[in-house]
Amino acid sequence: MYRDPDPRFDSLGGHPVALRPLRVGMIGIGTVGAGTFRVLARNQAEIAARAGRGIEMVVVCARNLARALAVVGPGVALTDDPMQVATHPGVDVLVEVAGGTGPARDWVLAAIAAGKHVVTANKALLAEHGDAIFAAARRHGVAVAYEGAVAVSIPIIKALREGLTANRIEWVAGIVNGTTNFILGKMRDEGLSLADAMAQAGALGYLEADPSLDVDGWDAAHKLALLAANAFGMRVDFADVQVEGIAALQRLDVACAEQLGYRVKLLAVARRREAGVELRVQPALLPAEHMMAQVNGSMNGIVVKGDASGVTLYYGAGAGSEPTASAVIADLVDVARLEGTHAAQRVPHLGFHAHALQALPVLPRAAVRTRHYLRVPVRDARGIAAVGALLARQGVPVQRLEWMTGSADAVRQVLVLTDEAPQGTVDLALHALQALPEVAGPCVQWRVEPLAG
Repeated sequence: MYRDPDPRFDSLGGHPVALRPLRVGMIGIGTVGAGTFRVLARNQAEIAARAGRGIEMVVVCARNLARALAVVGPGVALTDDPMQVATHPGVDVLVEVAGGTGPARDWVLAAIAAGKHVVTANKALLAEHGDAIFAAARRHGVAVAYEGAVAVSIPIIKALREGLTANRIEWVAGIVNGTTNFILGKMRDEGLSLADAMAQAGALGYLEADPSLDVDGWDAAHKLALLAANAFGMRVDFADVQVEGIAALQRLDVACAEQLGYRVKLLAVARRREAGVELRVQPALLPAEHMMAQVNGSMNGIVVKGDASGVTLYYGAGAGSEPTASAVIADLVDVARLEGTHAAQRVPHLGFHAHALQALPVLPRAAVRTRHYLRVPVRDARGIAAVGALLARQGVPVQRLEWMTGSADAVRQVLVLTDEAPQGTVDLALHALQALPEVAGPCVQWRVEPLAG
């Protein structure tokens, strides 16, 4: 059967026909934008060889035009009006790396309406407005790519959407905020308080301008919403993510975890259950020998369990100018390869075609089943028996019950590891523990995540 030749190739041996460069307009020339420009310029020949065409920056929007000129030089047009970039007639793809949600949403939707593809590293934008943005992109037949929004240098979106496409994903768990991972490492290794570790992170430029995005877990929650959507074929559901950051975590509990053979990490977890899915961000104890417990400093790590693949691990830089640029440019290469490809034949924005996306129920906090760590301060040696007896009465299955060692305080600490139990049952037991006469102060509870296959 005769078929018309692919317009990308000549008729004399399949040699690629030269395509004009992909023309890029970028909003933002801060840490990520400057890194993107540098890597594009430095590796332009290799990038073009992979993409099958050149990729060139034609216009950049910046608040400080003089500073932007020092980065990009005279060969790139500059403006301080983001909409001029979003609607520029000489731009094929908008790169949005300015951050924020309200204005960024308007710029991205304007670019889509003008028929332009979009590449963004803005996790908050997509977590909060992703459904509207992806729907607009489908209507206008353009792509929205966002690898840099989730785990910077780790190609986890591509892994979920393409590499693991044969699998029914059972769960995803990740250390996806490098700042809190750095802070927890300082608390463990140097015995720093949370405040002192945060000060070190701030001095190194790791903290967001609003530190609560890191320490209260919101940055990780934005990323988890995107991971879950790609893993389970569900709509982006940021509002239902249960979020608990590290602000209440005490140095004492980091030390107690070490005694028990665990390390504390801020984990983002999406887990499929029969009644729905769990979407949660919280500090959790990981077995010290687990590979994820070895993710240190500002690095990120993500574990995915598929029914066919088993457990796979992804590790890489969780922050930084050029690591993020690496992901942004990889998305640009994917866009550059779309020439002549019908929208229906492209990889879907969330890995599943729009008609197959589901609004999966998110399990309430009380129904989440995990193992638990408890620390109970007691007045004297009789307290450990009282704690064990009460937990048995409350139906909390105890796996391990022991004293914290090496404490010279008058108040002694009882450490408990439970088997798997619903959060609601453990909450009721904590309330009852607090009323025991043997208990000398606030009880503490964190989850334990074995992350076993």
